[in-house]
Formats: sequence, C-alpha cells, structure tokens
Amino acid sequence: MSENYRRVVRVKSLRRHNCDEDAGPSSECQEFNEEITDPYILRRKESTDCVYDIFVKVMLLGDSGVGKTCILMRFRDGLFLRGNFISTVGVDFRNKVVSVDQTRVKLQIWDTAGQERFRSVTHAYYRDAHALLLLYDVTNKTSFDNIRAWLGEIREYAQDDVVIMLLGNKADCGSNRAVRREEGERLAREYNVTFMETSAKSGQNVELAFLAIARELKYRQTGQRDPNRFNVQDYVREQTNKTQAQCPNCNT
Repeated sequence: MSENYRRVVRVKSLRRHNCDEDAGPSSECQEFNEEITDPYILRRKESTDCVYDIFVKVMLLGDSGVGKTCILMRFRDGLFLRGNFISTVGVDFRNKVVSVDQTRVKLQIWDTAGQERFRSVTHAYYRDAHALLLLYDVTNKTSFDNIRAWLGEIREYAQDDVVIMLLGNKADCGSNRAVRREEGERLAREYNVTFMETSAKSGQNVELAFLAIARELKYRQTGQRDPNRFNVQDYVREQTNKTQAQCPNCNT
C-alpha cells in the first residue's frame, strides 16, 4: 500500500466523535488513539460508526451451540440463522450504536467460541470486557450445568466490576425445555447477576438484554452511579413484566 493511500483514524472510549455525515466518505474524522489503516475498514467506520458518545466492549460466552452467534445476528441485523450453522472459531465481533437517553452508546460485541480448545484464546479478551452475556440453552441441561464453571472463569480472568447477565436462550422451544425458568432465576440470585430468558428465533428479550447492558454502562461511565436512579436488575424486571403483560404466552 502506498503512503499516499494510507489514512489513519484514531478512536478513544468515552469521547464524542464528530463527523459530518452529509460530507460523504471523503470527510475527515477527528484523530484519536487507536490506529486503523485498512482503507476498507476506514470507509466502513466513517459511514456507520463515526458518531457516538460512549464505547463499550461486550462479550458473549457459553457452551458451543447455545445460540451466541444467533443472538448477535438477531440484535445486530434483525436476522435469525435457520438450519445448520458453522461454529465460531476463536472470536469474532460486530458493532452497533444504540441510543440511551439521548446518549449514543457504541457496543462492540465479541462472539466467542464455546469449545474447550478455544478457551485459552477467549480468556485473553476477558480483561478488556465491560460486560459479559453468559448464555445457556434451556433445552440442554449440560449447558446450564456448565454455567458455574463459566462464572468461575469470569471471576478469574475478568475485571471485578464487569457487568454480568445470565441468559437462558431458546426460550421458544417450550416442549423441549430441559431447564425451568426458576432454576435460572435461582442461579442468578446465587451469583447476584441479572437474569432473563431469550429467543434468537422470536427475538424475545434480545434487544432488551443489550439495551439494559448499554444503559447500565452508560450510567457507570458518566459517573451517575446513584442506585436509586438506575439498577440493571430492576430495569430488566420492569421491562420483562411489561412484555408479559402485553404477551402472556411469551414466556411459556
């Protein structure tokens, strides 16, 4: 690549990035810390991720086959991956900017492999994560039983103040359910983490999970830590109750 073709954009967390969206791809962004020199990534970044106030990293964890990639695709693109799907190898990530009380929060969401042979790779990403979404499959009791081991790894490798949310995925598979909702709630209370059941297929609670994470991290990073102002567990409970009132059969 010639020196004339190389351009650099620098990115920094917790700082607003101002780009003129009407100026087109040739407009220059303000320079920050993280260098990105690939021209395709640069153009894509300028067109989609240029304006945000807060930047956070979220990791999806859990056994292979619990639906981590499907959850990410449902949230990011509104799609459900039907049929067979190749397991994630190592790690992958997607970005999405969401609005929380007029604050634009950029979520960089890391999709990790659940297989044992990739654990040493994913451990390296724990330390930089602001939030962890830990998934199990409600139709697979083994994936639920392994949650304690996952939480042990989180305690060992992640930051002490990382936000943890436990998700019982594939909640739409009622007749094949092997883990009762009450079991998930009991485990979440034991470890003092937020819990909800989700479905990548129907979209149940998928957006709520990510928005709750974004809202919690927004208040943390802006210094608004008053627990009376916002509590992620209370927020999830309130929003879940609203959903159940509107759709009584959604959690059956």
